Amino acid sequence: MKTFFLSMAGAFVAMILFVIVGFAMLFGLILAAAGSKPITPDEVVLTLDLNAGLPDQAPTGGLAAFSGVPGFTDILVKLKGAEQDKSVKGIYIRGSMTGIGTSRAEELRTALKDFRASGKFVIAHTQGMYGMGGPSAYHSITAAEEIWMQPGTDFIINGVTFETEFLKGLFDKIGLTPQIYAFYEYKNAPNSYSETSYTAPHREALESLATSVWSTALTDIAEDRGMAMPAMKALLEAGPKSADEALEAKLVDQLGWPEDAEQAALDRAGEDAELVDLNFYTAPASKAKVKDGVIAIVGGEGAVVTGGGGSDSPFSEPPAFASDNVARALLDAADNEDVKAIVFRVDSPGGSPTASDQIWRAVERAQEKGKPVVVSMGSLAASGGYYVSTGADAILANRSTITGSIGIFGGKFAIDGTANKIGITFDTVSIGGDFADAYGVSPFNQAQEAEVKEMLKRGYDRFLTLVGEGRGMTYDQVHNIARGRIWSGTQAKENGLVDELGGFMAAITKAQELAGMDTATLPVLAYYPQRKSGFEALEGFFGVSSETVRAAAVLSALVGDERTQALIEDLAVADAVNAGQSMAMGPRLRER
Repeated sequence: MKTFFLSMAGAFVAMILFVIVGFAMLFGLILAAAGSKPITPDEVVLTLDLNAGLPDQAPTGGLAAFSGVPGFTDILVKLKGAEQDKSVKGIYIRGSMTGIGTSRAEELRTALKDFRASGKFVIAHTQGMYGMGGPSAYHSITAAEEIWMQPGTDFIINGVTFETEFLKGLFDKIGLTPQIYAFYEYKNAPNSYSETSYTAPHREALESLATSVWSTALTDIAEDRGMAMPAMKALLEAGPKSADEALEAKLVDQLGWPEDAEQAALDRAGEDAELVDLNFYTAPASKAKVKDGVIAIVGGEGAVVTGGGGSDSPFSEPPAFASDNVARALLDAADNEDVKAIVFRVDSPGGSPTASDQIWRAVERAQEKGKPVVVSMGSLAASGGYYVSTGADAILANRSTITGSIGIFGGKFAIDGTANKIGITFDTVSIGGDFADAYGVSPFNQAQEAEVKEMLKRGYDRFLTLVGEGRGMTYDQVHNIARGRIWSGTQAKENGLVDELGGFMAAITKAQELAGMDTATLPVLAYYPQRKSGFEALEGFFGVSSETVRAAAVLSALVGDERTQALIEDLAVADAVNAGQSMAMGPRLRER
C-alpha cells in the first residue's frame, strides 16, 4: 500500500510539473505573438541564416501560424523591399552546410544580385560545405561579394545525384503483389515496387534532369566567381578540399570565424550599424497604393489533397495544398475588386487528380472574372502540381524547377500472398457485380484489371486535354512530351510547358504586366487565405478574444509573469477544459 501511495504521489507531482511546463511553453508563444511587431530599421545590416529551414510559403494553420515564421517567398519580398530602404546597408548570410535545394539557391541568388545592384553589400560565411544537398550550399551564396570560410573545415560540393530504392526483391520474398499501372513509361514512381533497378526510360529521364540542373548551377557559380565554366567544373568535380585549398583555388575569399565575418559586415555598414534578422525585418511601406491595384498571392505547398484538411486542434498543421482551401483562396481573390491579378505559387510533387481538377477549375473561374493568373513554380511543380498550373495565363519556373510528370498511375497491393505466409487466409462474399471486390486483398481478375486501366487512361486523357487547351497544343504534341516524364525548368521552357524562366518576384512583375499596372514599383500584395496576426490565431484556437490576450501580454510587462500566467489560465485554459480539449493539449505541447 505504501508503494501504491508513493507511486500515486509521484504521478501527481509529474502531472503538476507537466502542466506547469506546458503552460510555460504556451505563455512563451503568447509573448512571442505579442512581441512580433515589425522592426523599424535604423542603420542596419540584415542577417539571414540558411541553416534554418523555411517552408516555401508562410504557415497558415497550427501553432506555426502565429509563430511569426516566414516562408521562403516572404524572404524574397523582404529583400526586394530592402533595396529601397536607405537605412539597410547590406546583408550578412550564414551559409548552409548541407544545401537549400538547387531551385531555391537559384531564386535566392537572383534576389541577392538585385540587392547588390541597388547599392547594398552581401557578405556570406560558411562553416564548411558537406555536399549532401548537391551544389546548392555553394550556389546559394556565390552572389556575395565576399565569401568567408571557417578555418579547419571542408569544402565538398557534390554534383546532382538521384537515388531510388527498389522493393521488388522484398515483395517477392514476402509474397506481396504490386498491381500498379502507370501511364506511361516515364511515370516512374511505381518502378520502386515492380523493378529491381532503373528501367531505360527511368534512367534516361533522371540523367537528363541531373545534367540540366548541374549545368545550371555550374554556369551561375562560374559567373559569380569570375571563372570559365570548364575550369569551375573541373574544380568542383575534383573532390573535397580543405578550407586552405578552397581559398587558394579562389572558391572563397577569406578564412575566418563567424564573428569575424559578422564584424566585417558591421564595419562595412558604419560605426552605429546594428544586425536585424531578415525574418523579423519589415521594409518601409511601398509607394504603391491599393487604388493602383493589388496583386493577390495564393500558395499551395506539398501534396495536393481533397477537402479542407483542417483540424480543430491548434497543435496540428493542416495540409498546405488542400483543394477546398486553395480553390476558395483563388475564388476569394477573384471576388476582390481591388485585386487586378493573382500570383499562384505552386510547390508540389502532385497528389489527387480530383483535388487537382478542383483547383484547376478555380483558376479558370478567376480568369472568367477578369483576373489574370500567373503561376510561379517553386522547387517542383510536377504531376498534380503541373495539373493545377496548366490553365494559367502565364507559367514561370526556375531553370532547375522539377516540373512536368504529366501522367497518372494507380492500382493496389495484393496482400493475400503475404498473409498466407504467416497463416492468415481470406474468404470473400461479394454482392454488386464483378468489380465489387476489386480492391480487396486478392489480385485483380482480368476484367477488373482492364477496368482499372481504363479509368487511369481516362484520367491521363483528361490531363493531356487540359494541358493542350492551356498550352495551345494538340493531344499528340502534349503526349510526345508527357508520358509521365519530369523535366527541369529549362527543358520545360524548351518544350513549351512553361512560358518564362524566373522566380517569385518575376511572377509578380508578370502579373502586373498582364493587369496593365506600373511595374516600376513593388505592388500592394494581399495574401489568400488572409494571414492572421498572432493574437487572431490565438483567438481562433482557444476562443478568447485577441484584445483580452493582448491585454494579458501587456500586463506581463507591468506585474510580472506569475500574475499573467494566472490570467491566461483563467481566460484560455479554462475554456479549453470546458470544451474537453485539455487532455489533448498537454501531451502535444510536450511533443513540440
